[in-house]
Amino acid sequence: MRTLAKSTGTRQWALLCLGLLGASSAGLRAQERALSYSHLQSEAGRVAYLANCVMCHGPHLSDGPLGKPLKGPEFMRKYGGRSVRDLYEVTRTTMPSAKPGSLDAATYADLVAYMLQENAIVAGTLPLPSDPTELARMRVPGGGFSIMDYSPYTPQKPVLLPNPLDHFSPVGKSDLADPPPQDWLTWRRGWNAHGFSPLTQVTAANAGSLRLSWSWTLPSGSAEAVPLVRDGTMFVLSYGEVVQALNAQTGELLWQYSYSLEQGAAPFVKRGLALWGDLLYFGTSDVHVVALNARTGALVWDRKIGDFKRHEGLSGGPLVAEGIVMVGTTGTGVSARFGGPQVVGLDARSGRELWRLGTIAKPGEPGGDSWNGIPFADRSGASLWTPGSYDPDTGLAYFGTGNTYDTGPLLPLKKQAGISNEALYTDSTLAIDPHSGRLVWHYQHFANDQWDLDWAFERQLVNLKVQGVQRRVVITAGKSAIYDALDARSGQYLFSIDLGLQNVAKSIDPITGRKVPNTALYPDGKVKLVCPHGAGAKNYLPASWNQGTGVLVVPLNESCMDLYPVPGGGAVSALSSGVNWGIRPRPDSDGNYGRLEALDLATRKPLWMVRQHAPMSSGVLTTAGGVTLAATYDRVLHVYDSANGRELWHARLNDISSSSPISFAVAGKQYLALVVGEGGFHARSFQPLVPELRSPPNRGSAVWVFALP
Repeated sequence: MRTLAKSTGTRQWALLCLGLLGASSAGLRAQERALSYSHLQSEAGRVAYLANCVMCHGPHLSDGPLGKPLKGPEFMRKYGGRSVRDLYEVTRTTMPSAKPGSLDAATYADLVAYMLQENAIVAGTLPLPSDPTELARMRVPGGGFSIMDYSPYTPQKPVLLPNPLDHFSPVGKSDLADPPPQDWLTWRRGWNAHGFSPLTQVTAANAGSLRLSWSWTLPSGSAEAVPLVRDGTMFVLSYGEVVQALNAQTGELLWQYSYSLEQGAAPFVKRGLALWGDLLYFGTSDVHVVALNARTGALVWDRKIGDFKRHEGLSGGPLVAEGIVMVGTTGTGVSARFGGPQVVGLDARSGRELWRLGTIAKPGEPGGDSWNGIPFADRSGASLWTPGSYDPDTGLAYFGTGNTYDTGPLLPLKKQAGISNEALYTDSTLAIDPHSGRLVWHYQHFANDQWDLDWAFERQLVNLKVQGVQRRVVITAGKSAIYDALDARSGQYLFSIDLGLQNVAKSIDPITGRKVPNTALYPDGKVKLVCPHGAGAKNYLPASWNQGTGVLVVPLNESCMDLYPVPGGGAVSALSSGVNWGIRPRPDSDGNYGRLEALDLATRKPLWMVRQHAPMSSGVLTTAGGVTLAATYDRVLHVYDSANGRELWHARLNDISSSSPISFAVAGKQYLALVVGEGGFHARSFQPLVPELRSPPNRGSAVWVFALP
């Protein structure tokens, strides 16, 4: 730095020349002024940064949990060649995040000077002015005097790498109904949510030869979203609302879009992206839905559908069908007074809102008297926190809902005619007409859930013979690991499979599927042994269905909870009945908590089971090549033989995966991919069972991609 700064006069003249080179007219050149800031000014900026900015952007300006990088290539790509006023105004209007604009003009100039210094832009003798008019005459050098860029004195001949986006084709109805073998177009590959790949190159015979093909570091933070792949491009949604397009064959970055959250909003996990036409859709932590041009990453539209300040959220991700973007929202606390969780329908091209369907039944409407007499404004729950599914044959979209945390008022049933405490539409499947938002049918899997055992997960659409008749069936399970099968057209109950990891349902009616609750486990001031734990035997981590073999492979965890009263029913209780849950092994536990189970749905019997000490942490992928993939809490990706569950290969990863494996192909070569980055409540819930399985102190989100040599 000092070597570059030997002659201040020469440096300032060179900087002025750089500005002249970048100008496009004689008039503009006459107005420009050489950039200069002083060392004293940048030191004052460093002090101001540590006092106001370090919590968001980190001690090194690029390693904070909430803020975007303020130095490095990304910063220089954004501000290099632009007016210094642009950087000054962004700093003044956004920092500090708790109270933008609260510092004086000189301090904002100091902060800009500090950022320039940290980006290797040479200091001068004159301080940086705070007058926006003067700053508009200066430019942040795009090169030459920043060691981050190419010399301005030598023409650059860029190397043009192959870009798969040049061959990106719009995604249509036929693609999502039956995706091309090489693509992965929804979080579970297609509308039917099977999580199955028809690719056959990787087999039980050669899986032992799998090798790392490429990897890509993602922004740090919880990573639950599943990547999409179309025509050789991978689209990844990361923590902090960062979307990236990568060359799926090589891992090269093609474009990046970083969404800026509303003031006061904090990043939260997301579980899915969606493609339709040439647009890519995702939800945000401040409850917006955003559409990007899939080829360029350019913003097409941004629609706010909820308010995070009212405890509304969006974590599941969008479903797009029939030109309509459908996305479910979440709600905590007393959310009905703000409308409650909803499925919202938006026009896929414009983002215009078309309809809303609330998931908390209102008085005077079907299900409205199922809330034990609780006024509508005091109801909460029935959140939607995984993407929905769609069946082009029935024309219906299928979403699952969760429970309510306000369980106390539902506990003692009021003895009043016409009143129940089933709490519709909690723990239900909702079948929705995408065009109108009309609820065509619903089925409640578990009424009056007093244990936070949601049924909010994937709805898989399968063809299955039931009592000798071929049916279109929706299959889904709740946290209790009870699978229900429903007729996809009517919602008629068909059958259940209890995987034996729960004690909250004493019996299941074979005609209606109604679960008789074990009321002895209701909170009553005593410690109760309840199975499973609130993180579920089954959870949002999806199962995989092979339509060809009729086999469903399910990721499960074996645990229970001691449901215990909080003294005084305190505010720290998980449920409003005044209880918390502490995870514990099952009474019959042998120390193996993770369980991968293959079920034959024709016979409704298990085919094989793999159990290990480490809990399951990812969803499941099965392929036509006869392999099954899933990841465990010990940071291991496993490949199993789909015929018998025998492990064929495994790889130790840098962090826990809380996402799901996918498979795709480019130029005839099959790849297996998985996002890692521990995803929050689910993974952390099982940590007390396996304290010896320690994760890196510095978490590392990434994409790992494997292939045969």
